[in-house]
Amino acid sequence: MFHNIGILAHVDSGKTTLTEQILYHAGVIRAAGSVDSGTTATDNLSIERQRGISVRTSTASADWGGVTFNIIDTPGHVDFAGEVERSLCALDYAVVVVSAVEGVRAHTENILKALGDANLPCAVFINKIDRAGADPERILAELAQVCSRTPVLLSEYGGCETDTPTAKTLTGDAFCRAVTEALCDVNEEAGEAYLMDEILSPERTDAILDSEISACRVIPVLCGSAKLSVGVKDLMDFLACHMPSAERRSTDELCGVIFKIEHDKVMGKVSHVRLFGGRIVNRDEVELIPPVDAAKTNPAGEENDAVELEEKPNPREKVAQIRKFTGGKYTDAGEIGSGDIAALCGLPSAKTGHFVGSLALGNSYRLAQPFLRVQVTPADNDPEKIPRLAEALSQLSDEEPYLDTKWENGQREIIINTTGKIQLEVVDSLLRERYNLIASFSPPTVIYKETPAKAGFAYADYTMPKPCWAVVQFKFEPMPRGYGVSYHGKLPSNQCFYRYQTHIRTSFYNCLEQGLYGWEVTDFRCTLVGGQHHTIHTHPLDFFVCTPMAFMNGLQSLGSTILEPLLNMRISAPTNLSGKIINEITRMGGEYDSPVIMGDTTTLEAIVPAAQSMEFPVKLASMSSGKAVVNTTFHGYRECRDGKEHISPRRGVNPLDRSKWILWARGAYQLSIGDM
Repeated sequence: MFHNIGILAHVDSGKTTLTEQILYHAGVIRAAGSVDSGTTATDNLSIERQRGISVRTSTASADWGGVTFNIIDTPGHVDFAGEVERSLCALDYAVVVVSAVEGVRAHTENILKALGDANLPCAVFINKIDRAGADPERILAELAQVCSRTPVLLSEYGGCETDTPTAKTLTGDAFCRAVTEALCDVNEEAGEAYLMDEILSPERTDAILDSEISACRVIPVLCGSAKLSVGVKDLMDFLACHMPSAERRSTDELCGVIFKIEHDKVMGKVSHVRLFGGRIVNRDEVELIPPVDAAKTNPAGEENDAVELEEKPNPREKVAQIRKFTGGKYTDAGEIGSGDIAALCGLPSAKTGHFVGSLALGNSYRLAQPFLRVQVTPADNDPEKIPRLAEALSQLSDEEPYLDTKWENGQREIIINTTGKIQLEVVDSLLRERYNLIASFSPPTVIYKETPAKAGFAYADYTMPKPCWAVVQFKFEPMPRGYGVSYHGKLPSNQCFYRYQTHIRTSFYNCLEQGLYGWEVTDFRCTLVGGQHHTIHTHPLDFFVCTPMAFMNGLQSLGSTILEPLLNMRISAPTNLSGKIINEITRMGGEYDSPVIMGDTTTLEAIVPAAQSMEFPVKLASMSSGKAVVNTTFHGYRECRDGKEHISPRRGVNPLDRSKWILWARGAYQLSIGDM
């Protein structure tokens, strides 16, 4: 029986220490490693050992109580939320680690919300009960406030804030009573027993608890101290007995999801996969299926009356080797069966998020939203190193898709996205160690977007020089923020062949990457209202030349509105600083709710422009002498209000430069560094 579990937490809650203790008690490692000394089994990168934090997802396997646990240890820092996000689709359930002192932090709330959206069961381990200020009851109350599921405390603990704390899972009548009382509002049988002042029988207690956990209506909560190995064995016993196995997410057909990519010097690309159904052995050929592209799917409820996009056949590639990983060590497993996790070698086309076999369980969840962009160049400005640097960053983008490396052959600079400074440190470290490249990074700048300023038409014709003939006309309609992009319209085939309309639609989606000011174009509705081909002069690629010209002509004539990213901020600070903090929020152009005052601490929630808030955490720490805490999450986009002109350098030739664009699109013109 397999349990695929994720250890999730806000940074510094102790999840890697908990993973070490689990591996130690299961006999996988001889001694539990230490995060502080850099000896943990699941932190393999040098930067992880130096900084004492996890920056990449790690996998390990352990047998306990007749169950094989495939453990996915995820990073806790918000900069690496993408790692957590991609792991969710591979899990049967999660163990959320919460510090008994710091409590439920902002990223913990994000994790709990994502688990709810993903319909994944979870348990909570309240860690660090040995520290001064530990208060498990307060943590239980916080969980009840931020989570829609009912938390039930199943540990009895003592000696908190001492070097010898105790924690033990409830047993017998105490266990049955705790479950009966906690479940009385969510389960009819438990409710009837509670009203009759009775408790459920042990058999019914186990059955109802297991059912409600699997239905995601209850969160079991246990306590302990991973550092002192208190409560760890009880946690593992509870998981083996009461949490759902891989059968909960099983399928009859071959189906798996690739949740992590690594690069091995010998084997090349290594794809970590969770298999929901079927079986794969060494030398098997498997089909790689990309996830559904939300950007090419009309919003819910919108008609899809346009021609369908041409679907390229999915690649089929041979598995060279199947590995089982425990930290940095691996064994040649030879095969992987339903419900298991392993690493497949020899799939060069694989990317994070791809599915193997089928899309039977193809879901994705968002925890992160990169809103910062960085320009990367060789540190010595050697143009000969630029292609090599671009290739290295492209490989890193396979591992972390949010980097989204962009480079046009001939340009001096490479663009990557980032979620924060720590992620840049990781990229810099990997470039040095793995590729022997030293890069220079520009200061992060905000990623803006743009949208058509008003409704109207976009038109272009491409009829010279012969042989060519393509005419395209769109109607653009601005839509509310967060709408995305939808595509509509289907012309008669005798006016424009359906295969050419497919080319128009494909090219349109490519055009969205760069608008009038070089930013991604969003929040509008596009309808193909006109188009024309010529039975003699039209070349199959003519509409790939014409469509970008029509797109950019439309934006130029209608105008383009710049959109800026916004952040949600939750600020907890001494009450005497409330006035200064509100002044700072106002200065940044933000909006805030009424402060909530509890004792000497004030909590304030605000929405502020990301560009104006870059230095705020440092300023807040300075004015509060480190006593204030700020947690930020991405909120969305709105029309930019700072009155500045935000332009992103364009990659490639601008279709508004018609002559150069046509030559470039037809392969008759090459960019050079002198053009940039």
